[in-house]
Amino acid sequence: MNEYRGTFVTIDGPSSVGKSTTVAELGRLLADRGDSVHTTAEPSTSELGKFTRAKANHIHGRALACLVAANRYEHIDVELVPMLTAGDTVLCDRYLASSLVLQQLDGVPEPFVLALNRHILLPDLAVILTADPATIAARLAERGKRHRFHDDPSGPASEVGLYGDAAQTLMTLGVEVLVLDSTMSTPADVAKRIADAVPTSGGSVKSPTAPDDHTVNS
Repeated sequence: MNEYRGTFVTIDGPSSVGKSTTVAELGRLLADRGDSVHTTAEPSTSELGKFTRAKANHIHGRALACLVAANRYEHIDVELVPMLTAGDTVLCDRYLASSLVLQQLDGVPEPFVLALNRHILLPDLAVILTADPATIAARLAERGKRHRFHDDPSGPASEVGLYGDAAQTLMTLGVEVLVLDSTMSTPADVAKRIADAVPTSGGSVKSPTAPDDHTVNS
């Protein structure tokens, strides 16, 4: 039995693959099966998280990577660990995989990002949503640009490729990874497939202070 009773699930992927809608639908499905579900996102809703979100278009490179990591450690301490300790299934919209992708798009090498995140909690299940780059580009055009990473026309293809790399990195860290293509699937369909993969009891999240902690190693 691990220290935390809950299960930690992260959902990452390029913009416009349906992450937020999928998280909401997944939460409903898990609650229907009897899980106590807590949904959250990064950047978090703390003052530091709000600052990070507001300044992400103005702060670049290593500085932004450090800011994102600082908010993540705060998020772990004040929200994730308490919810997992209480036995909740925690669903987080964006986590380490997003850092591995977005910070690299911002010119930060992966080893630097991994070093910053060396002592974070790793998820029991990391879901990577993906889609055809042309589909992503069409959705972005319809929705409108929301941050500077959308300015590059080759961005969708670059993100899809980097999320594939991030999935491999997470697996080398011992994380169970589920990659799902949402091109032809509804968020409800995707959520059902994730729900089927989420453990029904007990998590594999370890304490960051334990000698054999399940944390990122650079």
